[in-house]
Amino acid sequence: MKRNLTMLTDFYELTMANGYFMSECAEQTVYFDMFFRKVPDNGGFAIFAGLEQMIEYIKLLKFYDEDIEYLRQKNIFDERFLSYLKDFKFECDVYAVPEGTPVFPNEPLITVKGPALQAQFIETMILLTVNHQSLIATKANRIVRAAQGRPVMEFGSRRAQGYDGAVYGARAAFIGGCSGTACTIADKMFGVPATGTMAHSWVQMFDSELEAFRKYAEVYPDSCTFLVDTYNVLKSGVPNAITVFKELRQKGYEPCGIRIDSGDIAYLSKEARKMLDDAGFDNCKIVASNSLDEYIIRDLIIQEAKIDSFGVGERLVTSKSEPVFGGVYKLCAVENNGEIIPRIKLSENISKITTPSYKEVWRLFSNKTGKALADVVTVAGEEIDSSIPYMIFHPDYTYKKKLLSDFTAVKLQVPIFLKGECVYDSPSAKQIRNYCEEQISYLWDEIKRFENPQEYYVDLSEKLWKVKNDYLSRYFL
Repeated sequence: MKRNLTMLTDFYELTMANGYFMSECAEQTVYFDMFFRKVPDNGGFAIFAGLEQMIEYIKLLKFYDEDIEYLRQKNIFDERFLSYLKDFKFECDVYAVPEGTPVFPNEPLITVKGPALQAQFIETMILLTVNHQSLIATKANRIVRAAQGRPVMEFGSRRAQGYDGAVYGARAAFIGGCSGTACTIADKMFGVPATGTMAHSWVQMFDSELEAFRKYAEVYPDSCTFLVDTYNVLKSGVPNAITVFKELRQKGYEPCGIRIDSGDIAYLSKEARKMLDDAGFDNCKIVASNSLDEYIIRDLIIQEAKIDSFGVGERLVTSKSEPVFGGVYKLCAVENNGEIIPRIKLSENISKITTPSYKEVWRLFSNKTGKALADVVTVAGEEIDSSIPYMIFHPDYTYKKKLLSDFTAVKLQVPIFLKGECVYDSPSAKQIRNYCEEQISYLWDEIKRFENPQEYYVDLSEKLWKVKNDYLSRYFL
């Protein structure tokens, strides 16, 4: 069966679309925001990812005859609506922050402006693509930062949540800072460097571990990393690796490394390092794997484990510690005769109250240090004058008041689609990765802590706060 991702949508997007069409408000201009409410793992920031796949989805929006027939058989959709879908054409404006940008809760990452039926319909796939890749990129960056400059390779394909979870998880992990992946197709599709040597089964295939290493070295004499924990790391694995390394050196090749995939990695790596150094192979690298995450890696480094790089699988590609990125897509305004009318969602749960109005988000950078000082969400069209001091505040929390001066204000969102036409050239995964690394360097170290990170300022402009407060007063007072 041909897979048309247009049909990868919550069914209520279609029932609402039919309802909009029958209510004659399908073409009314509306505004939606995509944002998230909480950083995974209680971290200080998240990494925005998945934009390229969202763009590809929107470009390919189309209902085929078999899709129309499927909907017809549900016996709930009007024939005029089905005829509309047959000639469906996306005509919205879409704005988004660039992939790889460090982002914070409750600020618009994507804004969609356009006909109600269209802007509503793309909700599911926007959330699916951005939530997944932002989750993995964020987790990957935590792990990479824990490694303190040592390369981290993504090894999670076999434990990922399905085919696409493996492929796009590898892409997101690379954006988050991983040096490569075990997922071959991610290299082919996105240029994420694929890497890998042998599994335990290779060692088991031969009559002895030494023979297994020799056979591998015959095929890959200048790039062999031996897996040394199939039987016993220190009694056979490392000694057999050293034997083959000596044979390679006599032939003019230098050894690449060993990998430890089980046991007390801190202890084993230290002992293996001594053995390798004593044998004259101080340039041989030690790779560690086996259910690692940022906390285990941090502890290994504290324990002075002799590890040069890490392979991280299931706990990265599934973000096992917190496997959900809570991005949401909410209506924030409607347009009536050219007037933009804010819309708000209220809730007994305060965290679910939305900020109304068509908005823009700005990042304020210190001219003195280059560091990011705060993000400010404004009503669209507002300007932040960098030539005068700016008060960052939230009226409900007076202790957060802070006067900023000598800063540069940068608007974060850029146009992606205008009137349905893509106006954005997606960078390569490597370019996004480099951009991400650069942008994270602008954050204070206190925001990067794994536990109890310093809260980053994300505030509303005074004008936007008054809009929100007016709606809160109207409904609650």
